[in-house]
Amino acid sequence: MAIASVRTLDDESRRRLTIGFNNFAHAVDHYVMLIFPTVVIGLEVVYGRPYGELLALGTASFFAFGIFSLPAGWLADRWSRRYMMIVFYIGCGLSCAAAAIAPNFIALAFALFALGVFASIYHPVGTAIVVAAATNRGRTLAFNGVCGNIGVALAAGITAALTAWIGWRGAFLVPAAVCVATGIAYLVMVPDDRKHAAGRSAAPDVRLAMWMMIAVFGLFILIGTTAGLVFNTMTIALPKLIDERISGISLVQVGGIATGVFLCGAVAQFTVGRVLEKYPAHLVFAFTGLMQFIGVVWAVYATGYALLGALAFSMAFIYAQVTVNDFVIARYTADKWRGRVYAVRYFITYLISGAGITLIALLHSRGGFDLVLGTIAVIAFGFVIGTAAVALLVNGVEHDSRAVQPAE
Repeated sequence: MAIASVRTLDDESRRRLTIGFNNFAHAVDHYVMLIFPTVVIGLEVVYGRPYGELLALGTASFFAFGIFSLPAGWLADRWSRRYMMIVFYIGCGLSCAAAAIAPNFIALAFALFALGVFASIYHPVGTAIVVAAATNRGRTLAFNGVCGNIGVALAAGITAALTAWIGWRGAFLVPAAVCVATGIAYLVMVPDDRKHAAGRSAAPDVRLAMWMMIAVFGLFILIGTTAGLVFNTMTIALPKLIDERISGISLVQVGGIATGVFLCGAVAQFTVGRVLEKYPAHLVFAFTGLMQFIGVVWAVYATGYALLGALAFSMAFIYAQVTVNDFVIARYTADKWRGRVYAVRYFITYLISGAGITLIALLHSRGGFDLVLGTIAVIAFGFVIGTAAVALLVNGVEHDSRAVQPAE
């Protein structure tokens, strides 16, 4: 009995350690991808180039963030989720270091592309690890989402501070060292997972009829596309949006305000984990989509400091829907296939990142942020349609599933 208790404790410790490293990885993932959108404001001053032209240097990085999630998810399911996460940490670190020492804009663009390739690993791989290790999926995914949001929030503030203190190259070099050190620690401390791969479940929590699975998959293409555009255009544009619409503040203040707005998303993600314990996930999904749309529309018309309230509200639901999205996919997908399914989900969502960064540059040059935000609002309405359709489709199956739970 004592030996069994020690073994259980060891298993629990490993589970918590694995989740902890992958929660930190979520923060790192969003942090490193959002270094450049803040750095670019400082580059405008250093090199005297327009915002849209400099921002375009990151286009390939955000396309890579989506495209390479597909092979990352496939490799993780076929080889090792653990080793893919080690590649994620060390690869991101080396790419940030390459960006820090880039001698010209071409080298910087290549370094950012490499960063996108390695950063693409986290979402299909790390999310699958967290879902498999969770004992309370709603809360665990919610906290994992909070960690990602904290990475987004800190990226603006810390990058602005590092740029002001030691220059834009230092803003890449410091996280480079953190990433490499954490990758080595992951290798040493997190146990190998390859022996457990064959035992992954092939049955989803809720089984859908084939026709319904096809319909839901089609709707998730719409959801992934619209979610990706809304998420990435808002997070990438936020520092510059604040810089333009709130006059008379420094770069450090821009970063601090952006951090505060992003932290509102962290609060929402933590809350939505509790909500998922009490209410059906498909209905929560539709609700977050509607609130996200309302928040973006509010931001279109808000001015001055009222804009901060609109951005905080919209960002809260933009990040809440990410957690609910992952939860819903996990509910209808077996563990054996989750890496690949999450890969497709994030392939669509983050492939759109490249289009999002191009969209910002194009629309901003033609109509400023009025045109950018108005276009995002139209896209957000497409997300509302997709989530509402999914909720209607699966509602009957979910009702039947809840009805039989007490008998189990």
